[in-house]
Amino acid sequence: MANGLIPITPTSISHTGTSATINANGGVDFTAATELNLIGVFSADYDNYLILFDATCSANLNLYYRWLSSTTPATGTDYTYQSMYASGGTLSSGRLTGLTYGRWGSILSTSYPAGQAFHIYGPFLAAPTVTRNVSADGGPTMQEFVSTHSLSTSYDGIRVFPSASDFTGTVRVFGYEE
Repeated sequence: MANGLIPITPTSISHTGTSATINANGGVDFTAATELNLIGVFSADYDNYLILFDATCSANLNLYYRWLSSTTPATGTDYTYQSMYASGGTLSSGRLTGLTYGRWGSILSTSYPAGQAFHIYGPFLAAPTVTRNVSADGGPTMQEFVSTHSLSTSYDGIRVFPSASDFTGTVRVFGYEE
């Protein structure tokens, strides 16, 4: 197994919206998507993953995710997330439990791309899964979301979807060991 961040190309993708394609670097470019499925990105090769995500949108929105087993989403009320938000002099936090989705982040500007660094710990392991996302946009605004999924299930993919409207950008998946 190689050291460092190892690029992972999805075995397949699907989407709703205008378009989504796997690019020459193994990332996924998408346009006006309302749902994006990255299938076959998690395996026994790595326990941990980093997803880099840059996107713009036509309206401010929240981003959510669901784990995929093949193409079947985990839709039970097994997700929880804790959030922290900082903009200007305002700092706030919150916690939601019993959700049917995890929190990926937000795109809070239609003018600036939202950079997202989404860390995933153990999605392919048959154990509860944890994610951590730190993001920023041109506001400048900082956000951090930590989500858990309480089931001991192995997942090989992830679905990302916005709360409203659609999003356009690029996503890249990397495997790594700590």
